Amino acid sequence: MQLIDTHVHINFDVFQQDLKALQQRWQDAGVVHLIHSCVEPSEFSSIQALADCFSELSFAVGLHPLDAAKWTPTSAAELLTLAQSDPRIVAIGELGLDYFKAENQQQQMEVCRGQLAIAQQLNKPIIVHCRDAAAPLRELFAEFNNLRGVMHCWAGNPEETQWFLDLGFYISFSGIVTFKKAEAIQASAQMVPSDRLLVETDCPFLAPVPKRGKRNEPAYVRHVAEKVAQLRGISLETLAAQTTENACTLFNLNLN
Repeated sequence: MQLIDTHVHINFDVFQQDLKALQQRWQDAGVVHLIHSCVEPSEFSSIQALADCFSELSFAVGLHPLDAAKWTPTSAAELLTLAQSDPRIVAIGELGLDYFKAENQQQQMEVCRGQLAIAQQLNKPIIVHCRDAAAPLRELFAEFNNLRGVMHCWAGNPEETQWFLDLGFYISFSGIVTFKKAEAIQASAQMVPSDRLLVETDCPFLAPVPKRGKRNEPAYVRHVAEKVAQLRGISLETLAAQTTENACTLFNLNLN
């Protein structure tokens, strides 16, 4: 059985003391590939160094909406250059909108729009962060043609889920789907077509049950996959095969 964790942040300081042990645990759990997201371009060198150490790592480059204030007049050109600098870069992101307690909604919109243009220019998928902003993000995506990507760490209800499915996006579920009160997210996990479904950890955040409250790590994507398989009434092996194939399709991965 093979699993792909489609969203990790293992460059964070909490992992620096046990990276090799971390790798052993994800390999023992059947995780054969990881997609490392990028919060801001200054992380690029640290993520690239991890990819040098771990052959099963691909990565993205982008600016998180909560860091939108770091966007400058030269950011678009810098991102475009970085995105073309390494063949292991498989996506732009994470980008998106986060309107939870946000006072810079217009700024976030412009920063996201700039990154969407880069993704379109390079024909790369996007990794999308969306919190309390599904409707405006849907409207923003409608400005572009042929966008593709994944709604990561998805926490939307079935209606919102259908919006992004209709736009051609993949939907990725994290440890949140294992939480007892996540009924709407669990309903979304049941309705996503099998060819649009992905799983992730978003580690070190949001560890799934039964690891909730602990530091999350790539090996725990197995718990996410188990819960999604249970919700969909299929075996873990079937779910793993589907989501691995989907990740390979979206991010143009070759596991051989």
